[in-house]
Formats: sequence, C-alpha cells, structure tokens
Amino acid sequence: MLRKLLATFLVLLLLAASYGREAQADDCAGLPEGSNEKVTCYENKIKESQGQQKTLASTISYLDNKIALTRSEVEQTTIEISRLEKDVATLSVKIGRLDESLTDVSKLLVHRVGAIYKRSYIKPFYLFFSSGGFSEFFEKNKYLKVAQQNDKKLLLEMQESKDTFEAQKDLKEVKQEELEEKRALLDQQKAALGGQIQSKQKLLSVTQNDERKYQSLLATARAEMAAIRSILAGYGKEEEKGQVNEGSKIATIIPGSSTCSTGAHLHFEVSNNKVNANPASYLKSKDVDWDLCGWWPDCDSSFAFLGSWNWPINGKPRITQGFGMTGYAKTGAYSGGQHTGIDMISSDLTVKAVKTGTLYQGSIACGGGTLTYAKMKHQDSNIDTYYLHVY
Repeated sequence: MLRKLLATFLVLLLLAASYGREAQADDCAGLPEGSNEKVTCYENKIKESQGQQKTLASTISYLDNKIALTRSEVEQTTIEISRLEKDVATLSVKIGRLDESLTDVSKLLVHRVGAIYKRSYIKPFYLFFSSGGFSEFFEKNKYLKVAQQNDKKLLLEMQESKDTFEAQKDLKEVKQEELEEKRALLDQQKAALGGQIQSKQKLLSVTQNDERKYQSLLATARAEMAAIRSILAGYGKEEEKGQVNEGSKIATIIPGSSTCSTGAHLHFEVSNNKVNANPASYLKSKDVDWDLCGWWPDCDSSFAFLGSWNWPINGKPRITQGFGMTGYAKTGAYSGGQHTGIDMISSDLTVKAVKTGTLYQGSIACGGGTLTYAKMKHQDSNIDTYYLHVY
C-alpha cells in the first residue's frame, strides 16, 4: 500500500513538473491576442535568449518565440486596421451628413441674404407711413430685429458647420494615412512571419532535427571563416596563371556541397590592403533575387549595390547571404565574427573576373578537406578579389 502511495506521489510530482515546464515555456500564450502585454512578453523572451542559440533546441526555441511574436504583432496590427477602417467609415458618414447640412444652411442663407438686401432699402420713415399706425409699425420693426438676430444665428451656425466639416475632413485624412501605414506594416509583418516559418522548416530539413548535424553545420561555417582569414593572410597554396581580362572565365562553381560548403554557391570576397571590404560597394546595381531567410533565426534585409564592377556570375543572381553581421553570423556560426563576403548563385555556374588583373588558383585545408578558390590581384590597385567554392 505504501509503495502504491509513493508511486502515485512520484507520478503527481512528475506531472506537476511537466506542467510547470509547459507553463513556463508557453507563459505568453494565455495573454489576449493582439495585446501589448503579449507582444512585450515575447519581446522579453527573445531578449533573454538573444545570442544563446548554441544548440539546435535553443535555436528552435528562439525561432518559435520569434514566430509567436510576429503572429502577435500581426494580430495587433489587424485589430488596429479594423478600428481605423471603422473610424474612417464613421467619419465618411459624418462628413456626408455635414455636407448635406451645410448645403441646406447655405441655401437658406442665400434666401435670407436676398431678403436682407431688399430690407436694407426700406428706410424707417417709409416703413412708418406704410404701416397702419404705431402699433403695426412697432410690430414690423420688432419683426425686422428678430429676423436680423436669426440671420446672425444662421451665419454663426453656418460657420460652425463649416469649421466642423473641415475638421472632420482633416481627421479623416489623418486616419486614412494611418490606415495605409498600418496596411503596409501588416504586409511587412506577414512577409517576416513567412520568412521565419520558412527558416524553421529549413533548419529542421537541413538538420533532420539532429543536434549532431546542427553542430556540424556550425563547425563547417567556423572552419570556412578560419580558412578565409588564412587565405587573406597569405597562407593559401596559390599558383599564378597569368594576366586575365575583365569578364574572362576564371573558374566554375562546384555543383552541390563541397569542402566547408553545404550547397552550391560562390562566396565572393573583396580585400583592400588585406582588409575585408563589402563587395556590395563595388558591384554595379543589378536586379537580383533575394533569399535571405536561411535556416538561421533572423531573416536579413536586402541591400543596395553601389559600385561600377561587372558581376562575377552570369544570369540573374540569387543572393543567399550578405556582408556583415547577418542572421547566420548572429548564431555564432563565425565564432562571433561577421560574414566577410557575399554568397550568390545562378543557373549558370561560370565565374568571371570582375576586373583585369593577375589570376591565381589556390587551395587551403578546411574542415578535414581542401577548399579550392580563385584569386584576382587587380591591376594597378591594392584590391584583391577572391572566389571560393570553385574549381
């Protein structure tokens, strides 16, 4: 009997602990949809876990909180849009009624102005003799004064109606602008939500929900970054191939995954006096496809190309990662450092020299294999360009 009681007690403790963990993990879910409290709750959760995505489980948790936050923001914006639409509709009705009222008052005022104009030529002397006596004269004079007072009142009412009409129109314009801003914000939030959901799906697909595969991906990224630093420091094994003109073919992107790369892409790197530079500052403006929601928690924003160089690949490039502290870099994939180039791919795997210079074919150890690359030493310049994951 005692054993049964102890067993029951242990089961209850486990259930309570399990419930506690679930409540703690989902302590924002019970808050009202679209409320500031719910949004703030998820924002605090994200701040607490910022930069702690060292494991697959913590990264998924971070993504789940980001998705939940964005869904709450979408709900909040949807509620605000509904309220603004009602406000605009109500103001439209009010303005319509005020317009009708103003029209009626205007017509009446025109009639009264005509009457006032006629009365202005009737002098009191003629009014007295046209009356049947003092009594009728005083009655007519009294009527004129009352009419004048009513006319003044009518003028004031018209002015008030006009002021109210203008104020309501201005308010409607403000509400309409706010409504359009909220609709644009909603589109952005829905796009962000789609990217976050896509990121989670990619993460689960790439790792197959396996912690070892996740850690392997991070290790690959860190090994690639270490190799890039070594290449820029001059530790790569390089063979000079001679002078190459701008636009000439210098390599081919390796199809599929390769050493320190989980998929086919060109990592394009620019070095100015051995210091990493943003390639987007050198490449000319071009229509590209953006694919900046990888399997990392935060989708990156698109960016501009501000230079004059031709592109190193043919066709329409698809950009998968930019330069700097990208979402992937924030996971710690590069040991706290930034992404030092631009990752791109297109249907054509040909790689071209962006400027005239001397071509080198290089290789360096990376993650237990050999990473192959091309290097262009630009003519009459301190700039070198590097083309990784090619043969």
